[in-house]
Amino acid sequence: MRERMEMARSQQLNIVLYSFGFKYGFPVDVNMVLDVRFLPNPYWVPELQPLTGKVKKVAEYVLRSEAGLSFFVHLEPLLQCIIEQNTTVGKKTVRIAVGCTGGRHRSVAVTEKIAAFLTEFPVELTVFHRDIERDGRVVD
Repeated sequence: MRERMEMARSQQLNIVLYSFGFKYGFPVDVNMVLDVRFLPNPYWVPELQPLTGKVKKVAEYVLRSEAGLSFFVHLEPLLQCIIEQNTTVGKKTVRIAVGCTGGRHRSVAVTEKIAAFLTEFPVELTVFHRDIERDGRVVD
């Protein structure tokens, strides 16, 4: 698979990956939405609440949970398939949005982990966090 993707490098796929909060509206113009509200919510842990999913202890709380580990076992092969198939058909851009309730903790942690995974592939990657500052405070 990776060899085929290397050959298609001239038609490199651009992946736009971003986190968002469902309470601020559903994203438009996306190819895929991942709803990660099933993961443990750091909002309910007093020492994690003011932080974001970019902070290591918040990300670990979300991603090292049983649900987080199970989710990525299934998600990574799906992402590989999406990259391969969209590259094969010559698609230029794929937009993937990752949502949780407020867009500060779970969706940010998952988006950052996906971004790290995608650096292994010959894709152009754009990452942003739509709602991370929405409540007026960011502590990283």
